[in-house]
Amino acid sequence: MTAPRTADAPVTIFGPDFPFAFDDWITHPQGLGELPPERLGSEVAIVGAGMAGMVAAYELMKLGLKPVVYEASRMGGRLRSQPFEGGQGVVAELGGMRFPASSTAFFHYVNRLDLQTRPFPNPLTPAAGCTVIDLEGQTHWARGLSDLPPLFAEVAEAWARALEDGAGFSGLQQALRERDVPRLKALWDRLVPLWDDRTFYDFVAQSPAFAALSFRHREVFGQVGFGTGGWDSDFPNSMLEILRVVLTGCDENQHLIVGGAQQVPVGLWHHAPAAHELRHWPAGTTLASLHQGAPRHGVTAIARAADGQLALTDTWSNTRHYPAALTTCQSWLLTTQIAVEETLFSQKHWMALDRTRYMQSSKTFVMVDRPFWNDLKANGWPTLGMTLTDRLTRGTYLFDNGPDKPGVICLSYAWMGDALKMLPHDTHKRVQLALSALQKIYPDVDIASHIVGDPISVSWEADPHFLGAFKGALPGHYRYNHRMYSHFMQDAFPAAERGIFIAGDDVSWTPAWVEGAVQTSLNAVWGIVRHLGGRCHAANPGPGDVFAQIGPMALPD
Repeated sequence: MTAPRTADAPVTIFGPDFPFAFDDWITHPQGLGELPPERLGSEVAIVGAGMAGMVAAYELMKLGLKPVVYEASRMGGRLRSQPFEGGQGVVAELGGMRFPASSTAFFHYVNRLDLQTRPFPNPLTPAAGCTVIDLEGQTHWARGLSDLPPLFAEVAEAWARALEDGAGFSGLQQALRERDVPRLKALWDRLVPLWDDRTFYDFVAQSPAFAALSFRHREVFGQVGFGTGGWDSDFPNSMLEILRVVLTGCDENQHLIVGGAQQVPVGLWHHAPAAHELRHWPAGTTLASLHQGAPRHGVTAIARAADGQLALTDTWSNTRHYPAALTTCQSWLLTTQIAVEETLFSQKHWMALDRTRYMQSSKTFVMVDRPFWNDLKANGWPTLGMTLTDRLTRGTYLFDNGPDKPGVICLSYAWMGDALKMLPHDTHKRVQLALSALQKIYPDVDIASHIVGDPISVSWEADPHFLGAFKGALPGHYRYNHRMYSHFMQDAFPAAERGIFIAGDDVSWTPAWVEGAVQTSLNAVWGIVRHLGGRCHAANPGPGDVFAQIGPMALPD
């Protein structure tokens, strides 16, 4: 399965529900598997050209299949890097923009494409320069936690103690670091039935560490949090989901992709694997070359054809048959945008797909003439800092692209109710609202005078191809997540339900993090290879080969 690691190994997204070493599997010299000779060159359908779709298509191409990619909107999915007009390549990251170093399978592809990364300017990190926290009209400037009033350190300490007392956090994370599968499974599986039915807020409020403090401490934790910022938009979510995030290091040591995250899925579209990695196809083959340059149009219907194959119909009413298909779109689209024949999924799976709950998210960006926030004031502090506030903007991030390029400000990054406040407004109104809020924090700074070009904004819940930013599992959703995640294991399915697969971060145990999209797409690769009569090399077993031994625990229905 996987070789244990040392006690000081870095934290990675290794489980905890399914502790399979995806990073080792995709780098093994034996490759991901092999197909029967008669299957080489066969077409398989990939619905969606986001990260999950492109990883699956890229790996299936290497194995000798011909992925046929369908995309209804634009390549990249929620890795959407929108260029500013005339901005010398400067982009607004409308979707995923910060990627934890623990995302080792994702960074395998980043490194393969030779893309540059740098630390993301999260609050209280060196990359941010300084952080400004504005709550209830009081503003604090800080370069580290020690610069803030004692209340903030008390909140941080209470959160650490709550994790230790309620989940045995340090022992759990150590088992994850060492990739000690039996120990990790034993510790995690004990927590699943205890925490699935409880909210994140309940965990915080009922912990002895926070119970000994004031409501104000919980309020500050919700508004500011630590690592990536405020947590209160996640308070209704299952505690299991939050525990996975902090356990696997998703909220720390994050990086951005220089030039934009969309380069990763688009880069896989154009990347030619080494000749020794390709089976069946000639050296130099790329996904783009197999498609004559562009993916097919969006899918409008999926059904079981008379020949037993899957029939996919696109926007222009073209229908093609495939022995296997992978859908990587958000699960709600399988009932709202695509007419999927009901018998392709069991009713249990339909329940899980339909009960997925998506979180709202809004971002508003402006390009500025230069990174003027680096100008020092008389007191030695920068003009602006990364800003966390209880005002309408919630989170404001500053992106310095160098002295020879314009800077970018994410004026507002908001979630759930705060994102819905922006939904009715056009981009210019959103900028005005954000500038008005920031003027109260920085009364002597004229941000508007530095804005150049047109601003850019997004509300993911308003996009018919997404209907939300990402999944946020509620208490009691573990069973639904289990059904979706394990769907690639199809040996026990009736014939009518085989051959169609699902992947994406909403199928994963770590929604909102691109590593979940990558890992579930690799699960689907294994499933498709098996469905077509292929197998993994004995020296490099795949996720399905070990699923019975280390797969996620199942709660009774």
